[in-house]
Amino acid sequence: MKKIEKVTLVGLGAIGAAYGSLLHDSLQDSFQLVASEQRINKYQKNGIKINDEGYHFNYISPETKVEPVDLVIFAVKNAELRQAIEDAKYHVGPDTIILSLLNGISSEETIYEAYENEHVLYSMSVEIDALRTGLDVRFSTRGRIEYGEKNNQLSNDVLAVKELFDRVGIDYKISDNITHTMWWKFMINVGVNQTSAVLKAPYGVFQTLPMAYEWMESAMREVVALSEKAGTGLTEEDVKKFWPIINKLSPNGKTSMLQDMEAGRKTEVEYFAGKVCELGKKYGVPTPINEQLYKVIRIMEEMG
Repeated sequence: MKKIEKVTLVGLGAIGAAYGSLLHDSLQDSFQLVASEQRINKYQKNGIKINDEGYHFNYISPETKVEPVDLVIFAVKNAELRQAIEDAKYHVGPDTIILSLLNGISSEETIYEAYENEHVLYSMSVEIDALRTGLDVRFSTRGRIEYGEKNNQLSNDVLAVKELFDRVGIDYKISDNITHTMWWKFMINVGVNQTSAVLKAPYGVFQTLPMAYEWMESAMREVVALSEKAGTGLTEEDVKKFWPIINKLSPNGKTSMLQDMEAGRKTEVEYFAGKVCELGKKYGVPTPINEQLYKVIRIMEEMG
C-alpha cells in the first residue's frame, strides 16, 4: 500500500473548505487547491474564514503543469464537474486515487470516462451542515466521508485513503455496500435538498413541522421505489434512518440547494428530481412528487 503524500482539491465551497482546512493543517505545502486566476486573486487578497479562522491555501491555476499527485478530491457542483475534470488534468496520473464528493449517483462514471483512471473510489460526504456565505464558511459538524470500491473490496486504494484520513483527522466510514450507501444519500438529497429549496426552509423547519418532514419523505419514497427496480436495496427502513440524523444538525443550517437558491445560482435539480423522473420512465415507476418539485424549482430558478 502506497502512502498518500500529495493531495489536490478542486472546489472550495462549504464541503471543500470544511475538509480542505484539515488537509491544509496537516499536509501544508503538500496540499494544493486548483482554482482559476480570478478566484486565486480574490482568495489571496481576502483569505477565507472557516469557523472564524482565517485560511490562505496553496492555490494553483489549472494551466500550471505539475507532476501527478497521489489523491485528487472533487468537491464541486455537478454542473461544474466537467470543467473541474479539465482543470485537474495535470494532477491526475495512472496511479492517482480519485474521490468525488458530489451529490447524486453519476459523477464517478463521468470522471472515469474522462480519465480512464482505474483508481476512482465511490464516495460522499454525509451529516455535514456546512454553510458558505461569501468567503465565510461555518459548520457545527463536518459529518464524515463514506467511501469504498464499487465491488466493495478492501483494496490498497481504500486502505491508503484510510491512513490519510486517520492522519489528518477526517472522520470516515468504509462502506460495506457503497452502491446502497450512494443511493441512500441520493434519496436524502432528493428529499431534503429539494423541499428545503421550495420551502426556503433551514433544517429547523423539518425538525419542528411534521407536515414539512412528511412531504420530504414522500419524495424520498419515490427513490425507494426506483431502488427496488434497480436492485440497489433501499427500503422503508432507510427512509426512517434519516430522522435522527436531521435532528442532530443545526436548526439554522441550510442544504446546498437552498444556499444555491438564495444566492441566485443554478441548482442541482437536474441531478435530483430530473434523474428521478428519468429513472421513473426507464423503470415504469410513477414519480409525481419529483415531477412537481422539478417544475417548481425550475420556475423558481427562472424567476430568480
